[in-house]
Amino acid sequence: MVIPAPSALEPGQVASLEASPDLAKTRKKGGSLARTRGERIFGVFNVIVLLLAVAVTLYPVINVAAQSFSSEKYIDFGQVFVWPRGFNIDTYKVVAGDPAFWIDYKNTVVYTVVATAISMFLSTIYAYALSRKELKGRTFFVWVALITMFYSGGLIPQYVLVSGLGLTDTIWAIVLPNAISVFNLLVMKSFFENMPRELEEAAALDGLDTYGTLWRVVLPLSKAVIATMILFYAVANWNSWFQAFLYLDKSSMFPVTIYLRNLITGASSAQTSGANAASDLTAISANIKAVAMVLTMLPILVVYPFVQRYFVSGVMLGSVKQ
Repeated sequence: MVIPAPSALEPGQVASLEASPDLAKTRKKGGSLARTRGERIFGVFNVIVLLLAVAVTLYPVINVAAQSFSSEKYIDFGQVFVWPRGFNIDTYKVVAGDPAFWIDYKNTVVYTVVATAISMFLSTIYAYALSRKELKGRTFFVWVALITMFYSGGLIPQYVLVSGLGLTDTIWAIVLPNAISVFNLLVMKSFFENMPRELEEAAALDGLDTYGTLWRVVLPLSKAVIATMILFYAVANWNSWFQAFLYLDKSSMFPVTIYLRNLITGASSAQTSGANAASDLTAISANIKAVAMVLTMLPILVVYPFVQRYFVSGVMLGSVKQ
């Protein structure tokens, strides 16, 4: 039954419609429209599917965490699922008791913060410039960015370039080569393009130049996309290990990902505390991978809830045309 809008009806017609038995059947006690049988079935099906998706997503994380606290024999026989068996923290003691681990952890924090700050600065100013349609050569600069998504010079030319610039064994070899992600750049560009131009015109009338408009008008209104991009860059930089493996020779500059990689393969046993550490690593080899993964993902798991509320809105706002 098609119900016309109340505003299009006369008062008498509204009263007659209110008394209609068909409409009364569709009302709940609270006065809202009741859901149809099909909608209720879809709601239940939707909840079941989402719960299964959550279970599939969380189980690997929970399983790895359980293995990191389990004894070797239970892990070897595949008896650890979502709860630790034979509670064991020897691996954590070995790792946490090694000063090199904390040095590498500090390096990772420094690399992540510096690299993310540089990436956000470059991506923001580049994306904002590309979002201005009056920019001369705008198409050329867009293609300069797009081409790098499909073509690159290769690993050897990149290594020769970084070495030729004298960046090896420095923090700049980690934070500069991948400073701009083209995907993140395009998302920010789209977000800035969809921002009402009237706001910037009003700022110009108030005497703000381009940089003042960006700093005092655009960025305060772009918290969602900025938080999302910070999350993307921070996760990528935190998990990165190949750049350090390629360009760093000093063990004092290794990030924690290199330390944990060496820990998993047993290559770091000679650099820890001597023969005793090597024997300890052998005894706890069954859950050392799980411990490495837990320690690597823990900071991201702690930070993510604080920016999660910006995540969906930041990506969607930058991808929908007005």
